[in-house]
Amino acid sequence: MMDNKYSMRSTRVTSSATREIMKVIERPEVISFAGGLPAPELFPIEEMKAACEAVLTESGEQALQYSTTEGYLPLRQEVVRRLEAIGIQTTAGNILMTTGSQQGLDLSGKLFLDEGDTIICESPTYLAAIQAFRVYNPNFVEVPMDEEGMLMDELEQALQAHPDAKFIYTIPDFQNPTGRTLSLERRKKMIALANRFDVLIIEDNPYGAVRFSGEALPPVKSLDTEGRVVYLSTFSKIFAPGLRLGWICADSAFVEKYVMFKQAADLHTDSFAQRITAKYIELFDLEAHIRDIRKVYLSRRQKMIDCIKAFFPEQVKHSAPEGGLFLWVELPESVDTQEIFEECLKHRVAFVPGRAFYPSRVKNNTFRLNYSNMPEEKIVEGMKRLGAVLKNSVNSGTAPVLDE
Repeated sequence: MMDNKYSMRSTRVTSSATREIMKVIERPEVISFAGGLPAPELFPIEEMKAACEAVLTESGEQALQYSTTEGYLPLRQEVVRRLEAIGIQTTAGNILMTTGSQQGLDLSGKLFLDEGDTIICESPTYLAAIQAFRVYNPNFVEVPMDEEGMLMDELEQALQAHPDAKFIYTIPDFQNPTGRTLSLERRKKMIALANRFDVLIIEDNPYGAVRFSGEALPPVKSLDTEGRVVYLSTFSKIFAPGLRLGWICADSAFVEKYVMFKQAADLHTDSFAQRITAKYIELFDLEAHIRDIRKVYLSRRQKMIDCIKAFFPEQVKHSAPEGGLFLWVELPESVDTQEIFEECLKHRVAFVPGRAFYPSRVKNNTFRLNYSNMPEEKIVEGMKRLGAVLKNSVNSGTAPVLDE
């Protein structure tokens, strides 16, 4: 009876597909390849205890008090050092700490989007970005990809057809959901096209530091000469996701506007979490910790690929990422992975069906696998279960009978 009290905007808000799936698969017997979860056994718990104690001893009153919207200056300076190491020349004044990089997406929508504005994005793209932007009722224009990322000829055609597009949204490193990386040539072409058509770029890079093979490529932001790239990243994939620490790096005029919107949202990101992270970096070796993450994820990715070769039907295609957390799987066009997902749940294994990653078109024969969260023995067992379901569904259309 109260439905008429809601805003029109509220009707466009839906739950995250991954979060809803996570509710279904909370049972411990389910082997989940669904969420983008880091490996919890790699969290530096003992070091964090020392960092927390040091912060409370040295600056407890400040750590537990309100703080500036822009964020804790020593941590922003550390972010500047991290960005300079990958080719982005910036200052602490160009950094805004956010409550996870998800808040960066939400604030970007608030700052740049009016109803009906066009967003150009990769196809498929990050489902939580779709969720964040859809609130503003934009027009999503999807650009196809191959193994080297977004196709630049197709991007140029999209920009020609939509010259008033507000921004290009891209995840150039180990893209979510496909795990693909945008080639250097295409990064340069993307900047050239953005300059030519006077469009912004939202570069979302939560996974770039988790490269475990291949050659590192410069961020799109490092190629930006006109201040049109807004760069989003996070500590979640390299440190501790529960702290919810991300950042925006952008032209100072953009940061000023972002700050205003953030003040309206939450005043500032958790002061204690920011100081703990800065203290950890001061006391311990974050880069060594990241190297440990890379080593584990490389091994798990390779185990998952080996299992695909061993257990999946021959018709299956998959990506081979050089970093990040995800593999992308494509099945024959006739297969609906939502039905596969429901069958897999009966056999205690889960993934994310691909349809949630397409904002404006329907593609039902894909799904995303996460390899970072499960130990290798569970990867093997889970992939056996998944492979059995796939073989029966793809080859005969019948459900498998698995050993209990």
